[in-house]
Amino acid sequence: MSLAARRLSPLRQLDLRGLVIATLLSVAILMPLIVVAVWSLTEIWRWPAVIPQKFGLRFWQEMLGRTDVWEAMRTSLALSAIVTALSTVICLPAAWAFARLDFPGRNAFFLSFLTVYAFPKFGLYITIATIFMGLGLIGSFWGVVLIQLVGTLMFMVWIPVSAFQNVDRRLEEAARDAGAGPLRVFWSITLPQVLPAVSAAVLLTFVNTFYETEVAWLIGAPEVRTVPLLMIRFINSELVVQYGAVLSVILWLPSFLLLLVVRRFLGAQALGRALGA
Repeated sequence: MSLAARRLSPLRQLDLRGLVIATLLSVAILMPLIVVAVWSLTEIWRWPAVIPQKFGLRFWQEMLGRTDVWEAMRTSLALSAIVTALSTVICLPAAWAFARLDFPGRNAFFLSFLTVYAFPKFGLYITIATIFMGLGLIGSFWGVVLIQLVGTLMFMVWIPVSAFQNVDRRLEEAARDAGAGPLRVFWSITLPQVLPAVSAAVLLTFVNTFYETEVAWLIGAPEVRTVPLLMIRFINSELVVQYGAVLSVILWLPSFLLLLVVRRFLGAQALGRALGA
């Protein structure tokens, strides 16, 4: 074997390992999604057949013809949009303050946002539910909104704080020396640098709220019915796999479309860096 071939051999071996790992990881992630998508289009699939005996849109027509499915979708979208908007308004100024200002108790306050995830959350939610019961918020839409906000702190504070800390201060100082005001500096210099991280935080907040089931059931059920809660009811009561599969595919669509929009405007690399890739 030539010297050049010997030098290339380890690289080829490394690439092959990477390809195998990426393939196995893709199969592990995509295979369940593919199986659910196939089930949503299946009318008959009996053991021991490897592939469905009959494909069709019967279960899609049944699900899309139900008013409770559309009502649950409207509730989930409204809930996710309101929680994301409120979390953005509340948490982004806090993230900027943690990144730029030095005040007493700064580190303690900052770490307090992590405590929500440092302990079992269900106990915290039970305590909040007890308080909500006294305030008459159990079974109300706004009660679910308030408790969902607690779950967004991790994304909307921690991710933007890192972005604000990494902003190039020299560019901001140069803009101020050129006569730009604080708002112009933020809009033209700071915001473009933190936008990928803020967009990633908004995306994660929306998706996490849209899929959330635990607190929506604890605080909102049975009056507030989201798509995940409706899917659980179908699976427990109807015992028809296709109903759950169709609702699962419906659940994917909003977050998938939002991811495509963010990726379209920011680019895949900027979004990946913001998500820590």
